[in-house]
Amino acid sequence: MELSWLSWLYQAVAQVIIWIHTAYSTVLNPDSGLTWALTIITLTVFMRILIFPLFLKQMRSSRKMQELAPKVQELRKRYKNDKQRMNQEVMALYQGAGANPLGGCLPVVAQFPIFISMFTVLQNMANGHAKYGMTKELVDSARSAHIFGAPLPANFFMSSADIAGFDAGVVQTKVVLAIFVAVSSLTTFLTVRQSVTRSIAQMPDNPMAQQQKILMYISPLFAFFSLNFPLGLILYWVTTNVWTLGQQHWFYSRHPMPQYDAKGNVIPVQEKPGLLAKLRKTTPEEQAPPPPPEPKIIRQQPSRQSRSKRTGSKKS
Repeated sequence: MELSWLSWLYQAVAQVIIWIHTAYSTVLNPDSGLTWALTIITLTVFMRILIFPLFLKQMRSSRKMQELAPKVQELRKRYKNDKQRMNQEVMALYQGAGANPLGGCLPVVAQFPIFISMFTVLQNMANGHAKYGMTKELVDSARSAHIFGAPLPANFFMSSADIAGFDAGVVQTKVVLAIFVAVSSLTTFLTVRQSVTRSIAQMPDNPMAQQQKILMYISPLFAFFSLNFPLGLILYWVTTNVWTLGQQHWFYSRHPMPQYDAKGNVIPVQEKPGLLAKLRKTTPEEQAPPPPPEPKIIRQQPSRQSRSKRTGSKKS
């Protein structure tokens, strides 16, 4: 289903595909599977870089909520018999700390139009529809491309006659598609597991912990719905999963879970330096501060005594 109000975004995505494919075509065969695979991967990475600030906003909002988790749990225990008072106290706590419970959701919602646009454009290319500024020659080039012997527009449930029409082997195409779907399912599981494990470690008494574990094991099953997707779309989904997995690992490794004292206050934890900070060469002055200057010792010379005092004689 195409949304008319997103037509401008469909055209933008299609134009980026044209630019990327044209750039790769200067050094590679324009109709090869490698060229189109690199085009889809580069397009996905470009879009993820574009929405990277939204990811940072989402993770920082989630981190702030985690820091307030012990105090929220304390309020829930204190007002467990008064739901209205509990909600009021929790919201007052969030407002006082400048935290927004919806801060982690809004950036995710903002990503949907971009992903829908990528999905729509790639789906039209797989179906042979030259739309959004793409030429018929470009669409035909994508449809004739093969990745590991499987046609780019093929899906797992496509009939043998249709697969043979792309000049490809039926068994080989289905095996390649099954492998890509399996990788998609695995990366989906690892991505959700990475997030759920950190959430449970941060809040072991979270009442939603069991539901999160169930979601972690159910989420890979949704990837099998992509058996009905063209290979190009599955490649896009695998790429975005791998990017998300690496992105979360980078953020979690640089921002360890907050620690708390006996009163539930957050103990400041020094963030790990980034890659650029590690690679940057430091001078000896940056490695250690110069020692403080030592105090200057002034020796006092004995005063010169007169001859009478030195000999001990007295004047008569």
